[in-house]
Amino acid sequence: MSIWIAIGVTAVGCYLVKLVGLLVPADTLERPLVQRLAALLPVALLAALTAQQTFSTGQSLVLDARAAGVGAAALALLLRAPFLVVVGVAVAVTAGVRALGG
Repeated sequence: MSIWIAIGVTAVGCYLVKLVGLLVPADTLERPLVQRLAALLPVALLAALTAQQTFSTGQSLVLDARAAGVGAAALALLLRAPFLVVVGVAVAVTAGVRALGG
């Protein structure tokens, strides 16, 4: 029963967030600061999610093959590699480190 309560609360919360977004005046959304924050927020959230998924397991911090893959991807990005190459490098390095026992 508590799962259905959580689902209901989540659904109502999502609806309210959507409603609040629709009720914000248009002139507020046209402010340069709001537009800049709206452009940067998805990048910040994706970076936080990547860091959390890479460097944690449960409640503890870890440094394993995932970190090596992210490091290799960062190096490929610095070398201006195309996106698919960056992903391929990250996958290959992570798989290689895991195969070596890391």
